[in-house]
Amino acid sequence: MLQELTIRNFAIIDQISISFSEGLTVLTGETGAGKSIIIDAIHLLVGGRGSAEYVRHGEPKAEIEGLFFVHDNHTCYAKAAELGIEIEEGMLVLRREISSSGKSVCRINGKLVTLTVLRDLGGMLIDIHGQHEHQELMNESMHLFLLDEFGKDEIAKKLIDYRKKYAELVEVKKKISELSKNEQQMAQRLDLLQFQVQEIEKAGLKLHEDEMLEEEKKRLVNYERLFESLKAGYENLQEDQKGLDFVGQAMSVLETAAEIDNTYKDMFESISNSFYLLEDTARALRNELDLLEFDPQRLNEIEIRLNEINQLKRKYGFTVEDILDYLEKIKEEAESIIHRDSRIEELQAVHISLREEVLKIGTQLSKLRKKWAEKLKSAIQKELKVLYMDKTVFEVVFQKQDENINGLDDVQFYLSTNPGEPLKLLSKVASGGELSRIMLALKTIFSKRVTSVIFDEVDTGVSGRVAQAMAEKIHQISNYSQVLCISHLPQVAAMADTHLLISKKITEGRTRTAIKNLDKDEKINEIGRMIAGTEITAITKKHAKELVEFAYTLKNN
Repeated sequence: MLQELTIRNFAIIDQISISFSEGLTVLTGETGAGKSIIIDAIHLLVGGRGSAEYVRHGEPKAEIEGLFFVHDNHTCYAKAAELGIEIEEGMLVLRREISSSGKSVCRINGKLVTLTVLRDLGGMLIDIHGQHEHQELMNESMHLFLLDEFGKDEIAKKLIDYRKKYAELVEVKKKISELSKNEQQMAQRLDLLQFQVQEIEKAGLKLHEDEMLEEEKKRLVNYERLFESLKAGYENLQEDQKGLDFVGQAMSVLETAAEIDNTYKDMFESISNSFYLLEDTARALRNELDLLEFDPQRLNEIEIRLNEINQLKRKYGFTVEDILDYLEKIKEEAESIIHRDSRIEELQAVHISLREEVLKIGTQLSKLRKKWAEKLKSAIQKELKVLYMDKTVFEVVFQKQDENINGLDDVQFYLSTNPGEPLKLLSKVASGGELSRIMLALKTIFSKRVTSVIFDEVDTGVSGRVAQAMAEKIHQISNYSQVLCISHLPQVAAMADTHLLISKKITEGRTRTAIKNLDKDEKINEIGRMIAGTEITAITKKHAKELVEFAYTLKNN
């Protein structure tokens, strides 16, 4: 849930902090007071599109920060882990700054992230629905997505299987298409590939050859320094009155001491071992000096070979391994062109087999979707009945189509709002008030997947008993998700667990937004204002009190 929201220098808001609670929080106030501005700020906080216009006039930047609490098994944990973001004690802090130049800075738990990352994670925390949100329902291309989302637990796995096999089919189609290009293109491509194969094979590259040559070159280029270092090391050990002589003398005198007193035996043995080890090292240095030689011809050969390898790297890869991998790839492609006809036949056989598998899995996917379509139909009919649309018939209509990334189905939502009327596309028959109710029915079904749900005047175009039904439905959603709702309906305000009044005032010549958490009496007065519109009378106040008491009874039952 959204626990705390802080907004600074955003539109007409100079600075405001709001603490939210669980359940249903309703925001009311006069038109233009800034209710929707608060929702706009939350929308930006979870990755919405921003601009410099949101920055309060005369300020360098707008700042929005939100503290969220998430339960242990929330899906955002996996996403956060993928992004390298730690969630401690179930807390997520999202922060967004928008400068007067329009640039955004986004952070999650203090870590800088891109706007896309903020949007991905924010979308798992808050679901925002405005009065124009039903445009999603009007877009037929979204209906299949909504159905798949409803049956996600079962459909998602089958859809993954289908898309994996479909991707293989697309790849085979691509290969067949490439091999079926005109003869001249194929001949030119084959000439190029054969030239490249010949050039690379002629070089006779060996894995890690360049690294070994660089090491050998380093030794030859630094021959003098290497020789002098080895020589000095040997002389310091082996020459008269140098290291080994002194160690030998120490060994001799300690041997005598050890014979007199066994206490010095360990010291003698330590010196003795060191002497023989240094003697072996001196012999090894001597051998290395005997073998070490400077070969300018070999250095020249290495330079030529490295130059040849570098020329190939410029063309075919950053490393010898890359070049050899590329060689295998182009040899395979050249073979495919040479044996093009037989290769096309092979691929066509694979294509037939893969298409059969795609159609088989696609048919299974369609059956699953149809099963869940019946469940969705039943669930929506149930929700619509509560919203006084019991005569409405909702149907999920399937049309078969050629295989594509989403399967074999084209899905559209159809509706008949009056008995005897034929089913028609949802977008063709529903009025604004009906769409609001259908959208609310869908959100009642879908909103369990997020932490918080925001409704921004979704009750537009309804009144009377329908308004009461929508109020009860919105409160029902708040039983399993925190709900924030902007509303002009007194019925919705009466159902609020928390009622926030948004107002604006002018101080020092500037407009500012203020927020107040209403107690019971203040809530009744505000609902009375919503009923009356202007002057609050004793009758409207009585009606408001009855609404609040009725809502209290409903919630407790």
